[in-house]
Amino acid sequence: MSSSRPSRTVPLIVAVALLMENLDASVLSTALPDIAADFGSDPIHLKLVLTTYLLALAVFIPASGWVADKVGAKIVFRWAIVVFAAGSVACGLSQSLIELILARLLQGIGGAMMVPVGRLILLRAVPREGLVEALAWLTVPALIGPVLGPPLGGYITTYWDWRWIFWINIPLAVLGIALVTWLIPNIREDKVRPFDAVGFLLIGPGLAAFLTGVTLAGLSLATPVQVSVITGTGLVLIVAYIFHAGRTTNPIIDLSLLRLPSFRIAVTGGLLFRIAVGSLPFLLPLMLQLGFGMTAFQSGSLTFVSGAGAMAMKFAAQPLLRRFGFRGVLTGNALIAAVFLAGPGAFTPATPIALMIAVLFVGGLSRSLQFTALNAIAYAEVSPERLSHATSFSAVLQQLSGSLGITLAAMTLELTGALRGTSSTDLGNFPAVFGLVTVLTMISALVFLRLSRLAGYDLVRR
Repeated sequence: MSSSRPSRTVPLIVAVALLMENLDASVLSTALPDIAADFGSDPIHLKLVLTTYLLALAVFIPASGWVADKVGAKIVFRWAIVVFAAGSVACGLSQSLIELILARLLQGIGGAMMVPVGRLILLRAVPREGLVEALAWLTVPALIGPVLGPPLGGYITTYWDWRWIFWINIPLAVLGIALVTWLIPNIREDKVRPFDAVGFLLIGPGLAAFLTGVTLAGLSLATPVQVSVITGTGLVLIVAYIFHAGRTTNPIIDLSLLRLPSFRIAVTGGLLFRIAVGSLPFLLPLMLQLGFGMTAFQSGSLTFVSGAGAMAMKFAAQPLLRRFGFRGVLTGNALIAAVFLAGPGAFTPATPIALMIAVLFVGGLSRSLQFTALNAIAYAEVSPERLSHATSFSAVLQQLSGSLGITLAAMTLELTGALRGTSSTDLGNFPAVFGLVTVLTMISALVFLRLSRLAGYDLVRR
């Protein structure tokens, strides 16, 4: 490949798969209230549809780097798209909440291999000096999902049937499989580390139990004792993995990466930021549809502007990082993002639509810049032979934060409702949640302050 071809072609091909995943997530979020009504379920219980997918990602992502090294990234990536598409078909055919949750689990297994392996393909195909530009190109098509997803999902749900929101993945899957087959090289490592089976059996079930426990907290599906046992078991297994990782040569999640300052700060500060942002796809549709009385289409037509803002920022990310540095951007922009996360908490049915659009658009700009910077700085000090370790580690924490964000939002709604004597989705409960995620975002700014002023300089130099 020529030097220009990898920086554009590879990210755009990988982005077809990421577009499918992003479109699926944003379309589904808009449809949750209608799916709940169709199944006769409490809308809060529909968080299980979102968190089950993230749970599957967290469990299976740790193995993705090793499988890609062993089998070849191209082969794994292609089969991951197939599995994700099969899960999409199953979601569309679901006749109950349980069936939908199981189908989302299958989707998650495909996504667990698709997203980190796609990022690994990009990291290995693009030179370091082109990494930020490549990541920007990668995320532009993927961000079409959050732009098109809400209005598309709202239209399908309002005027057709919510099941079609899953079947629209199929043509994208066919396109992705064809492009990967023709244009992506099968990148693999000559020397593959041994598979850490013990580590996988500790961290996989550990994350699954922990996320299941926190997801069930506050729901009538399990007693407090059962929730405590499940969550406690998960924590014990995770702690056991930490001890195991320190005693094995090739741990499935390499905790020694945390010794790299830029990686450690990116994943810890990024965890807080992503927990806060991860609550939005769950919160906004509930507030706009159940609190403001909007239809799914009206709600989606409003929330899509966040994705439009995110797309607009991608072309300005590299100049801003070059001008202010990663430390300046991540710290200052976290505070800006906090302001525009607090904004929706002040919305009322009387708030002018133009003001809502402005707040959501600028919030999308800010969050997009933060994600681009985080995705790049995390790998600034990672050597090429450890990239598969780093992508797996980073991806696990990203999915963990998304699940925790949704769970935190749902629990706060339920707790606030109980204290106020109202239903969990009463409009008066939402400001408390937006206030909480705003505080988390502000705390992340303190973490980013610990970055070196020169961190990531070689990623954005001319």
